[in-house]
Amino acid sequence: MGTSSTSEPKALITGITGQDGSYLAELLLSKGYQVFGIVRRSSTESFERIAHLTGRVTLLQADLLDQYSLIEAIRQAAPREVYNLAAQSFVPTSWAQPVLTGEFTAMGVTRVLEAIRAVDTSIRFYQASSSEMFGRVLEVPQKETTPFYPRSPYGVAKAYGHYITVNYRESYNLFACSGILFNHESERRGLEFVTRKVTDGVARIKLGLATELRLGNLEAKRDWGFAGDYVEAMWLMLQQDEPDDYVVAMGETHTVRELVEIAFTRVGLDWKQYVVEDPAFFRPAEVDLLIGDPSKAKEKLGWVPRTSFQELVHRMVDADMARLGKLAGAAV
Repeated sequence: MGTSSTSEPKALITGITGQDGSYLAELLLSKGYQVFGIVRRSSTESFERIAHLTGRVTLLQADLLDQYSLIEAIRQAAPREVYNLAAQSFVPTSWAQPVLTGEFTAMGVTRVLEAIRAVDTSIRFYQASSSEMFGRVLEVPQKETTPFYPRSPYGVAKAYGHYITVNYRESYNLFACSGILFNHESERRGLEFVTRKVTDGVARIKLGLATELRLGNLEAKRDWGFAGDYVEAMWLMLQQDEPDDYVVAMGETHTVRELVEIAFTRVGLDWKQYVVEDPAFFRPAEVDLLIGDPSKAKEKLGWVPRTSFQELVHRMVDADMARLGKLAGAAV
């Protein structure tokens, strides 16, 4: 990144190559931070989401499964803030790889916290908690005090990560926060996630590259927001006088069916002619209704989402139309 002034704040992001990591890196750079990112040594690692930040962020090799590498990365970066966004984050994969999900998504949090404790206890820590911890919800809407009832190995692992963060905050007086983020999407979302699967599928059908879109439970409800809005809440948590945990959500719910309707309408198609509800895509244990209560984040952090659900879906459809239009050599 070149020379930096001693007053320039430093931040270290695990999972910088992911959707949230890329948006958070952009936000921190815009605020004058020197940004470091942890990447795993891998022959298949994708840097596509942060390619536009080449030369502006410093990438360090480390792994959530390797304690020593995390200690070395934190020593090298000497950050004021650490954001732990790395995880095995696709819920269906957590049934296929439950042990690996636990190692990354649960124990990985402990390793990062231990590294902070070993290197510099003044570092402020953000843990990416998840609405999947609520699972079979015991209260609607869900807020910071709602009991957890996770319904997937991913949700269980995230609940561990959440509680170990609270435990280190209370046991070692670390400035450690958890953001309980509800579903947040963008054109940078992986194609395996339902929102992106829909917008990519819509673009393919519109451009003549596909004839149908196979989906799971169309009645499942989620509280969906824009990832670019949500990373601001992460940063705000670490700027407070006291560490705390916050629900970050839109406070409204939409069905997969609504998502599909808005996406197909955007390109002038009737979704009923193309969508097939396929039981193969139903979860072993479905989470039917997630809706967050973001009032604490709004009151204490002053956080307000800027992007509506419809704007988010339109943004994603437009991006996939542009991307696939180029690939297909079609005029869009």
